[in-house]
Amino acid sequence: MSTEVQGIRVLVVDDQPLVRRGLSLILSPDPSLEVVGEAEDGEQAVALAHRLNPDVVVMDIRMPVMDGVAATEELARTLPGCRVLALSTFDMDEYVVAALRAGAYGFLPKDVSPEDLGAAIRTVHTGEAVVAPRLLTRLISAYVRAPLAAAQPPPAAATGELTPREVEVWRLMATGLDNAGIARAMDISQSTVKNHITGLFGKLDVRDRAQAVIAAYETGLVTARTGGGDQAGGRG
Repeated sequence: MSTEVQGIRVLVVDDQPLVRRGLSLILSPDPSLEVVGEAEDGEQAVALAHRLNPDVVVMDIRMPVMDGVAATEELARTLPGCRVLALSTFDMDEYVVAALRAGAYGFLPKDVSPEDLGAAIRTVHTGEAVVAPRLLTRLISAYVRAPLAAAQPPPAAATGELTPREVEVWRLMATGLDNAGIARAMDISQSTVKNHITGLFGKLDVRDRAQAVIAAYETGLVTARTGGGDQAGGRG
């Protein structure tokens, strides 16, 4: 019987020593996680990631020397097996969209609970995306305000290949629902939801949930609402 437990190897990156140490202390008691190192800027993060081979990098966005967006882009290019979970004290700005475009698998505010942070690390480690519900609609709003010329919608033929169930899963995902919420709305199991998501990701040629949501707005499947009411209905 093996006594060795393989935890998810985590690299913590933040330019503030107190935040960096705090994140490490929060994550360390979780037996499914192993904090293997800390970095104070993006350049150091990239160097340490190549040396330590973490599974997940918890990445601050605004840092000196090299910011989190540039570091994420470099890691996505050179260490594709390493997942980046971006954190920011700023709820929503251009950095969120930039980080996801650069290859981050998720984006959370720094006031996220320790339990949710641990759960998000485990989720991105599996290759799924995590975006806090309260950020998702703001991510959409920020993106929709961008010039249309910047949009690159997936081929129209690809969207036509989706089954009605896949289209409904895609629509509900774009309103901010997680897999459990989609399963309840459609009265199907979460495993069936995951199967539909896998199918539509392949047909849309998108990597993750955030890209799928952006594609839903680009193709007109859903439209951005203005003001405070959003379809997601999440607590934010």
